[in-house]
Amino acid sequence: MSEKRVAMSSVLLALTRAGFEPECAQELEFHLGEGGGSGYAQTQRDSGFVVLHVHDQPQRELRAHRMIFARQLLPVRMAFANLDPKDRVTPILTEVKASGIKVSDVWVETPDSPAGEQLMAFARSFESAMAAALKREKRIDAASKHRLHLFVHSGTHLDLSIATHAETAPWKGGIVRLRFPSEAPSRSTLKLEEAFMVLLDEEERERWLQSGMNAVDLGACPGGWTYQFTRRAMRVLAVDNGAMDAKLMDGGLVEHIRADGFRFEPKKPVEWMVCDMVEQPIKVAERMATWLREGWCRRTVFNLKLPMKKRWPEVQRCFAAMREAVPFDLDIRAKQLYHDREEITVFAARA
Repeated sequence: MSEKRVAMSSVLLALTRAGFEPECAQELEFHLGEGGGSGYAQTQRDSGFVVLHVHDQPQRELRAHRMIFARQLLPVRMAFANLDPKDRVTPILTEVKASGIKVSDVWVETPDSPAGEQLMAFARSFESAMAAALKREKRIDAASKHRLHLFVHSGTHLDLSIATHAETAPWKGGIVRLRFPSEAPSRSTLKLEEAFMVLLDEEERERWLQSGMNAVDLGACPGGWTYQFTRRAMRVLAVDNGAMDAKLMDGGLVEHIRADGFRFEPKKPVEWMVCDMVEQPIKVAERMATWLREGWCRRTVFNLKLPMKKRWPEVQRCFAAMREAVPFDLDIRAKQLYHDREEITVFAARA
């Protein structure tokens, strides 16, 4: 078996949730065209990734943090096929040395798919071997702004990318790995924790999630999202006709109001409003816009439960409706999080 190398020009590899490849492709092509570029996306159902072939570069570079369905976005430098299982390191190391770039470290990434799960043990082992080889050849520099990414299609087929930290997601595969806190009322708490990590930067988290601040949680029960505020010593008005977790209520930071979350109006403005209610996405988007327009909250995080078809057009429709509903510019950020399923999580605030 002879090794095959294919030099790639203007190819981007986008990692996404398995089953959402069409939406990821539509979003990539949209942003490519919006920036004046051209090209096409290549997909394989349930693969967990999309390949974007760029013919004309857009004026604005595509970045993972600006994408909803793309968790990680890697510029492919070289594709290796038919690697010799007895020595996968040497050809990759040769390419890294030829680039003249020292890297801070190496990430071996796999798709978030059933096939990718089968490759994780290999990825961990190969990452260790590759890191050792890079150190031996003095290609590692902790101060470097570049990282070596190796995306695994199979044990003999890898894509190589050397990308800056700024242009890629700061988590391997674009996935924030979180532990479920045993005292939290439900696993939905991980959605909001991940949203704070992905949709806000470190400075924003420090400024906007301070003890003593207040929040409203619409559709709160049993309190998974409320917990993310109380653990930061923030006060929460939990709005839900259902029952809240008893331990959460014992902390003294939560007031529970039995009411319809879609009809509730606060008596005074709050720093945050969050909402994880099951409803048509356009209705949720319009209600969130009302909260911002009326000044009931400074900022909001909410989920949009997407339809089975035309998901990307529905997202665009919802964001357009929100912008039309307020007399000021909106800062809207969204991502299909690792802990999301058939939904996306959105941050919105006055720009």
